[in-house]
Amino acid sequence: MRIRVEPSTKMNDNQTPVISESTHALLLVMQRNELTESLVYSGIAERMKPGHNQEVLMRCSSEELSHAEVWRKYTEVDVRPNKLKAWFLVTAARILGYTFILKLMEEGETAASIAYSTQLPEIPEAKAISEDEDEHEQALIELLDEERLKYVGSMVLGLSDALVELTGTLAGLTLALQNTRLVALSGLVTGISASLSMASSAYLSSRADGDKNAFKSCVYTGCVYLVTVAFLVTPYLVFPNSMAFAALGVMLVVVLLIIAGFTWYISVAKNLSFKRRFAEMAGISFSVAAISFVIGFVVSRCLGIDVA
Repeated sequence: MRIRVEPSTKMNDNQTPVISESTHALLLVMQRNELTESLVYSGIAERMKPGHNQEVLMRCSSEELSHAEVWRKYTEVDVRPNKLKAWFLVTAARILGYTFILKLMEEGETAASIAYSTQLPEIPEAKAISEDEDEHEQALIELLDEERLKYVGSMVLGLSDALVELTGTLAGLTLALQNTRLVALSGLVTGISASLSMASSAYLSSRADGDKNAFKSCVYTGCVYLVTVAFLVTPYLVFPNSMAFAALGVMLVVVLLIIAGFTWYISVAKNLSFKRRFAEMAGISFSVAAISFVIGFVVSRCLGIDVA
């Protein structure tokens, strides 16, 4: 296949600009990706109130269209964006936050751009174009100001405290009581009470620091705590009374998944190290669970409760 391109590309013996079929296919993929991302940016922006964030995202959308036009000059083909993918990402942004989705997109695009640039020797400027686009888009995304990310500290506080406290409590109660319903009841009472206490403490602490949004801070802390409690107690509500240790095993897996999911979310949204934060949270939670399990065994023996 011979396709006309810009003069900076390879020439054949007749000095006619050409690119290979494989290069043309890659450029078509890049062109479609740019159009799809433009839809994502504009779709998220349309659901925002007029202001700074909306302007930044519309600018990103416009730049993606211009990038697609660059690749179209090489392909000389009109392609359609992936509307299903765009719809999914816009919907996910409403749940997970637009900063997380956009940075996740950029991580994927950065990796793809590197792969594309190394596979496009016929277009020497492709690598430079990709790098310039990535740097510019990343700079624009950094200008975004999303409310929920202002309260990451509050969310981390609620999650870490719930994981440490409830994991240890449920582990200790499992050995001491060996009854899923009793463990669930105790866990719910403890968890709900602790979430209210934690939210109150977060409010008072924020107020003492002069934070005008102290109420929002306590809401984020309390809500994350309650959601975590619900996930940890659920296995004990699902398994029958005689399978307390099975419920404990599932609960520990849930803890691991929650830590992995939340750490991944924060690491992407805030550009932090995933491995270090994951190892830290998992290590603390499971260490407390092990210690509490031992305490439950010791207490049950001291009180003369048969755990055999």
